[in-house]
Amino acid sequence: MNKEFKFDFGVSLAVSGYIKIGQQSIYDAAKGYGFEDVSRVYAIEREASEAGALRSDFCIPLETAFIVDVPNGNYTVSVMMGDTLTATETTIKSGEGRLLIHKLQTAAGQFVKRSIGVHVADGQLKLMFSGIAPRINSLEIKASSQIVTVYLAGDSTVTDQALDGYPYAGWGQMLPHYLNASAAVANHAMSGRSSKSFIDEGRLEAIFQLIQPNDYLLIQFGHNDQKPDEERRTEPETTYKQYLKKYIDGARERGAVPVLITPVHRRFFDEKGCIVNTHGDYLQAVKELGQAEQVPVIDLAEKTRLLYESYGDERSKTLFMWAVPGEFPNHPTGARDNTHFQEVGAIQVAKLVVEGIREQQLNPLMLFLH
Repeated sequence: MNKEFKFDFGVSLAVSGYIKIGQQSIYDAAKGYGFEDVSRVYAIEREASEAGALRSDFCIPLETAFIVDVPNGNYTVSVMMGDTLTATETTIKSGEGRLLIHKLQTAAGQFVKRSIGVHVADGQLKLMFSGIAPRINSLEIKASSQIVTVYLAGDSTVTDQALDGYPYAGWGQMLPHYLNASAAVANHAMSGRSSKSFIDEGRLEAIFQLIQPNDYLLIQFGHNDQKPDEERRTEPETTYKQYLKKYIDGARERGAVPVLITPVHRRFFDEKGCIVNTHGDYLQAVKELGQAEQVPVIDLAEKTRLLYESYGDERSKTLFMWAVPGEFPNHPTGARDNTHFQEVGAIQVAKLVVEGIREQQLNPLMLFLH
């Protein structure tokens, strides 16, 4: 499989060195690229202008994906978006809904070329396009060994929630939106896992098989370490710290940088409008371990407490997966979930993680943030 592609989207002849993609360019395994659903794609051509050939035509992909077969690894993906005649707004996600570009707007006649780092783990780079008025003029994909990988180990509040559960989202799913082309996110977090079960299932070892010197390992557990079952249960002062230390030691042995994160708070308010700590001593245990092992700690529990309390009891529902029946097609009977985020909340929590990265002065990672 190729490690470099250049695509020119639209109607007219392809620019030299580019592969032309039009509204009938459905994914073909033999070619290794194409749209997942061409019934949702429209190709448009504008009059030739000084804007240049790549800008004179484009495709409008409406809630569909463009797929490219590539070897696993990190890629620099450069996308040009714009229209000579009208304003545009484009959102791009990769894989299972990882947010790369969020509601990027251009004015009529304006074109933006945005480069981003993308981690591929299943042999396909899959880019999903949406927005009020999405446009894609060109797409360039190039393998890069220089990109720093940010590995995530955690639970359902971090993981890439499935597309059929939208708008459910983990904060790790939204984190790529805040990184530039020098870093990419490899989200290994999985729903229902504790610091113990994540290791017992071989998920940490899978990260250690891939992680490289100068990569990062962000670690957030606690929600399921409290559960009573033997497969997941840990105790804050003993086994919880012991398991978390395995993440720290393994990352350091491979030259990577471990970062501990206290678990996000659940949405439970007391009568005074303050968030109730449902994690007990697990929060303090993370801080104590970080101090003992000289590991940076992002206190996401405290940051989410402040966020929820600033919103208040009622408004904070908009951060979580609360919905009335019929509000979201994937949840026809509605939802009342005080643990898991919907996309708007996950974006806010990912922003808090970025804030913590800056506060901890995690170099060079903080240099790779928007």
